[in-house]
Amino acid sequence: MKFLPALCCLIISSAFSQTTLEQDIIDIEPKVIEWRHHFHQNPELSNREFKTAEKIAEHLKSLGFEVQTGVAKTGVVGILKGDLPGKVVALRADIDALPVTERNNLPFKSEVRDTFLGTETGVMHACGHDTHISILMGVAEVFSKHKDKIKGTIKFIFQPAEEGPPPGEEGGASLMVKEGVLENPKVDAIFGLHINSATPVGTIKYKPGGMMAAVERFVVNVKGKQTHGSQPWGGVDPIYISAKIIDGYQSIISRESNLLVEPAVITVGKITSGVRFNIIPESAELIGTVRTLDADMRTKIITRMTEMTETIAKAYGGEATIEFQENTLVTYNDPDLTSQMLPSLEKAAGKDNVKLMKAVTGGEDFSYFQEAVPGLYFYLGGMTPGNTEVFPHHTPDFKIDDNGLILGVKAMTYLALDYLNN
Repeated sequence: MKFLPALCCLIISSAFSQTTLEQDIIDIEPKVIEWRHHFHQNPELSNREFKTAEKIAEHLKSLGFEVQTGVAKTGVVGILKGDLPGKVVALRADIDALPVTERNNLPFKSEVRDTFLGTETGVMHACGHDTHISILMGVAEVFSKHKDKIKGTIKFIFQPAEEGPPPGEEGGASLMVKEGVLENPKVDAIFGLHINSATPVGTIKYKPGGMMAAVERFVVNVKGKQTHGSQPWGGVDPIYISAKIIDGYQSIISRESNLLVEPAVITVGKITSGVRFNIIPESAELIGTVRTLDADMRTKIITRMTEMTETIAKAYGGEATIEFQENTLVTYNDPDLTSQMLPSLEKAAGKDNVKLMKAVTGGEDFSYFQEAVPGLYFYLGGMTPGNTEVFPHHTPDFKIDDNGLILGVKAMTYLALDYLNN
């Protein structure tokens, strides 16, 4: 594959006027930023992205695409068939927002409020999905001007509920795959990106193999025996048992997991128990997450958590059960595809601005697409260059520099074009 960079450049020159393509990308930037501000001001929660989906669909229809709506509840798919035969490539953007109340002075700040799990809350694009939507809409418009020269088909997937569907509902990438989004026409490869508030504008980060973690949500139910708080010997304290279980879980990471293989995390994020200061309650509930990047480590950790939950509770006179719910798989970048497409990323950002990264323990349901077809997922810089303050994802202060969006358009355009023409 040593000839690939030169080959890609040759293909671009023959299929398009390079100047025309680059000019089309430059020209789309104001629209992409305008769309981003609109979506940021009008965020919608997972599986409730009705107006977001409507605006996306209207845009794709205006470009002459074949458009499917209501995919995995609120998802939108646009299909652009080139005039030349070839493979099928998919480009994906997630479209949902989070139950976070925005805390900044942006002129396009979200003032939207909604109800999440019975609690009124602000709604905010606190993870950058507004930028993902806008970037992919921009890519769609660029390609719509060159349909006669596209070798193959491009499928634009606007996916709802990446942050997870509400309890009791299906949603996200797994439901899209289940409903056949990668079929008719059958997708050969898929590309996706994520804006990153800790990566400088103009930079792309990637990693072959496992890039982001498999994510499990777990719920532990502890059963004790209620008694007066002044007489703990008269009952079985589920709060005390819960503390011992949590402590035991951490020993799985610190003493039983070979962290030289891959990192792993067990976090208990919620404990619910009791109603009054002087009553030892009858039960407790723990809710948390497990993050793993290695299949064998995942199996061992889940097995040991199950064993510890039951035996620790029994040792202190109570009972406990644990249930796991799979949220994402490992976000696995196909090594061959990554190697093949690296020149496209370097062409978009400049070779010195494309950097190899280490795996992270965040999760991404793009992994369900990658389980079905080879995929490549990468980070796009969204932090103002020279800025020393990071605005973390999923927080009220999250902030992205609009200047980072145009590289996303360029990278996704080159990836799709080079893949189809290679």
